[in-house]
Amino acid sequence: MPLSVAVQMDPIERIRVAGDSTFAMLLEAQARGHALFYYTPDRLNLSGSRLFVEAEPLTVRDAPGEHFKLGPTRIVELADLDVVLLRQDPPFDLAYIATTHLLERIHPRTLVVNDPAAVRNAPEKLLVMDFPELMPPTLISRERAVIEAFRAEHGEVVMKPLYGFGGGSVFKVAPRDPNFGSLFDLFSTSFREPWVIQKFLPQVAEGDKRIILIDGEALGAVNRVPSGDDIRSNMVRGGAAVATELTAKERAICARIGPELKKRGLVFVGIDVIDGYLTEINVTSPTGIRAVSRLGGPDLAAAIWDAIETRRRNGVAGKTS
Repeated sequence: MPLSVAVQMDPIERIRVAGDSTFAMLLEAQARGHALFYYTPDRLNLSGSRLFVEAEPLTVRDAPGEHFKLGPTRIVELADLDVVLLRQDPPFDLAYIATTHLLERIHPRTLVVNDPAAVRNAPEKLLVMDFPELMPPTLISRERAVIEAFRAEHGEVVMKPLYGFGGGSVFKVAPRDPNFGSLFDLFSTSFREPWVIQKFLPQVAEGDKRIILIDGEALGAVNRVPSGDDIRSNMVRGGAAVATELTAKERAICARIGPELKKRGLVFVGIDVIDGYLTEINVTSPTGIRAVSRLGGPDLAAAIWDAIETRRRNGVAGKTS
């Protein structure tokens, strides 16, 4: 049955369609006959109990530079739609959090993917701390003495901001590093939140695996290999996508966390695994599905819409019991 679907995303004219997961989801939705509406998060309005946006009907095609067409702007009542895709990229700041509070008012009558309350309560670098047995040693802190004690125990570490994204501001720190003091000062002035300090995994040189879970099931993966002397494997930072299969340990990780993700209404999740250790659980605007497909893997956009349609059909719009 055709659905009415709004997508809350960054400006569509700026996306790189060849690797954009949101765009892949829109192509699949259109192929299934779903009606699409497009808006950016700054256009959300709440008046009393009424949540509405100025949105445009959207058609898409897989042609870079000519990938979308918008119809006339109209007022769309989000509570009257079947699905809203929450797909704007981080930063996970107060503006982002505000949109989750607004969208929570229509969910689950309108299915919001991912569940806005779960997204708000599950920042990627904090949700993962619910599974310490699956992770490398990890500290969340901004106290210098505590960080130095962690470094003394674990040697080489990686430091990154708690709400960072896309590999930004990720630094490797040696056990005796003359740059640590300057780096600490830089983080202190640049980031108000605590930071993530994690034991460095040298096997990152062999790849940082992005595994896609849909409704709690691991359905595809891509290995992202850093380029040159960069420790960051994010594809936006030059990492190369390589076809891969899941190891037994990676399947065990997915089996451990999958039921909790599904319970929280997190339909589309991308986890990061290095050398068999879980490092992040990405729920805000996960990526990777076009890379999986391009490398011969399954069509994950179709799997996502299968999951969404099943939730709508069964009346399971949000969290499951």
